[in-house]
Amino acid sequence: MATYRLGSSSAVHTPGIIAWAINGYHFERDREQLLTIVSSTFTQVPVEAIEQLLSKAVPYTVEGETVVFTVEG
Repeated sequence: MATYRLGSSSAVHTPGIIAWAINGYHFERDREQLLTIVSSTFTQVPVEAIEQLLSKAVPYTVEGETVVFTVEG
């Protein structure tokens, strides 16, 4: 299992960006672009893990300004 902690910065409010991306990921035509945006923002996280997060295959929590989630692997 791998746990990822996606922190915010002055340019990116991570909980808001992830909530926005999860909402948009519902629409099939937008998935590839949203996956590209989030994976290029959080380059330390494998694309497969981001895909699980955006598709709601794994839950996440918000700790202050940080999004935390765990994936198998």
